[in-house]
Amino acid sequence: MAHRNLDGRLDRRGFFQIAAAAAGAAGGMVSTASAQPSEGEAAVRPQPAPTFNDDPTTADILVETLITWGATHVFGMVGDGINSLIEALRKRQDRIRYIGVRHEEAAAFMASGFAKHSGRLGVCVGTTGPGAIHLMNGLFDAALDGAPVVALTGLTFHDLRGVRYQQGIDTTRAMQALAVYNEEVTGPEHALLVANRACRAALGDRGVAHLAISKDVQMLKLSADKRSMRNPGARTSSSWSPPLPTPPPDQIRAAAAVLNAGSRVAVLAGQGALSARAEVMELADRLGAPV
Repeated sequence: MAHRNLDGRLDRRGFFQIAAAAAGAAGGMVSTASAQPSEGEAAVRPQPAPTFNDDPTTADILVETLITWGATHVFGMVGDGINSLIEALRKRQDRIRYIGVRHEEAAAFMASGFAKHSGRLGVCVGTTGPGAIHLMNGLFDAALDGAPVVALTGLTFHDLRGVRYQQGIDTTRAMQALAVYNEEVTGPEHALLVANRACRAALGDRGVAHLAISKDVQMLKLSADKRSMRNPGARTSSSWSPPLPTPPPDQIRAAAAVLNAGSRVAVLAGQGALSARAEVMELADRLGAPV
């Protein structure tokens, strides 16, 4: 049962429990360990290229790319600034599920929890201005825990930026401190490039990728967009490599010296040891240490 406060409202633990349940329902629970590379693994993970019917909009391209990269759930709150994104999700509800919330902060925490429990992309959406800002608390949670999350936020009309129009907040600047990838999408042709890069950054760098899209740009069709003279068309890799962090030998020797010097050692293993469970158990056996 999801954890609730005394007044009946779900607290953050409850949102994580719901996200974990969604992750388990998305084709079976996948442990975070399975998303991490095994010892010596450096294989590139290919993804199929997205396919589009008719004349896709920027929103269509973004959602289709998320599906291609394995996203199964999107958490968010509807708003005028992301109507086209919500419509793109509605048209694909047989392949990706939208879960609505009453506050964007909950959506971000649920996306973070989903990513942690499933190893897949967690996705959240927020509308212009305050909607995007409300996502930030949950996105910081994902960023600090290394959870792969893609956040899509709305912006005001492209030609009403910087003129104090309603909810005209520069969300890319606001998200800079927490994102491993952070871009404003300028059109369908641009979306073909940056959507793949955002998904790859979230998975490969284990963090938050943020894309901001103006309301009118979301509706722009691919046929109405014109590439710049230097853009030959979408040329972006559809594969990614899991990160393989390896400490320097001197740090390993220093850690071994600390362990060897201890007389009553206990092991506290965190998320960083998920892909090295066998090694942790072997170390514990040698030291006679509880884990």
